[in-house]
Amino acid sequence: MEIKKVRGFQDIYGKEAKKYRYIVDTARNIFENYNFEEIILPYIEDISLFIRSVGEATDIVQKEMYTFEDKGGRKVALRPEGTASAVRAFIENKLYTKGSYHKLFYEGAMFRYERPQAGRYRQFHQIGAEIFGVETPLADAELIKMVKDLLDRLSINARLEINTLGDFESRKRYIQTLKEYLNKTKENLCDVCKTRIDTNPLRVLDCKVKACKQSIKDAPKLIDFLPEESLKRYQRLKEYLKELKIEFVENPRLVRGLDYYTDTVFEFVSDEIGAQGTIAAGGRYDNLVEQLGGPPTPALGFAAGIERLMILLKQTPPEKQLTVIIPMIQEFEPQALKLASLLRKKDLRTELLLKTGSLKSKMKTANKLGAKYVIFLHEKPELKDMETGEQEIFQTEEDLVDVLLKRTTQTS
Repeated sequence: MEIKKVRGFQDIYGKEAKKYRYIVDTARNIFENYNFEEIILPYIEDISLFIRSVGEATDIVQKEMYTFEDKGGRKVALRPEGTASAVRAFIENKLYTKGSYHKLFYEGAMFRYERPQAGRYRQFHQIGAEIFGVETPLADAELIKMVKDLLDRLSINARLEINTLGDFESRKRYIQTLKEYLNKTKENLCDVCKTRIDTNPLRVLDCKVKACKQSIKDAPKLIDFLPEESLKRYQRLKEYLKELKIEFVENPRLVRGLDYYTDTVFEFVSDEIGAQGTIAAGGRYDNLVEQLGGPPTPALGFAAGIERLMILLKQTPPEKQLTVIIPMIQEFEPQALKLASLLRKKDLRTELLLKTGSLKSKMKTANKLGAKYVIFLHEKPELKDMETGEQEIFQTEEDLVDVLLKRTTQTS
């Protein structure tokens, strides 16, 4: 019986793998230009990390985490997101003792048991970045600008939506008022949002169901409950974004799905991939480091879904063309191996045809692979230009390589 991949997981290969690598390499280049350092995080964490950070009442913890007990009896989870792991690493490795602030970035697989759909899988991949130890909204603006730079470099259009959640105390007061409002209109809400009233009422504001959107039209606004300090920093953020000429939409219903956010939250949204159009999102989480056992540390970050970016990516840079094919001839196998190795050292993309077959079949393969040149090894090496059909015999392999390098340098 044929074994197939597990539902919600995918193989990324061919053109899609090239898209994936281009997105990651582009992000890495931009992050490093902003002086972020890479951190490589584990795929498995203690389950309590996500319960304490993401929030016990969130959909991620309640329904979506891949959890199991390891052979040591520890309850662990495949990471559903990157921020909690980055915070844990920041605390555990005492990075707060090694400088006034830290800027980290990461990429890799995340895991959530949710319904697979376009750009959303149970194993998905994210690129993300976190800033620890900076309180000013200048950092919020710079982080948003960095994400915008990435999307611009990838030629992806997206709408920036921003909001402010204030501090935990003001949000607590707001949630109580919101619950009272939602209970009055409870019968008009979808079944999921009915349960959210008691567990995670802010998520009702984010629901995409038409009836729920209509029901919350007159719901109290969070901004009316915020302290003056939060309103001031939100105003400064908007001024910085205008200074950077970044267009934005204020969305008072934008709350994000995770408990740890404070003050700034933002999303870059595309209208090209359906209702779940968020392709990059983040915000500030000034209490999370302390909440997980570290010293009081302001922090903020973002993550972007690579699969969603891949859907929106229209083109990638042209690949390095295959330059040389060397058909294998049995009596010249050692020479072919050495010559292929030499050409690769010279940075020429080279294919050594390892399969046996007729010369006709080998030339057919060379045409299919799109090589510029074919090298035939006889007593004297021969170079064939696949575009012109011209063939030239050389006294030595060194002479052939010299000519080949000159030709490829002139055409590159």
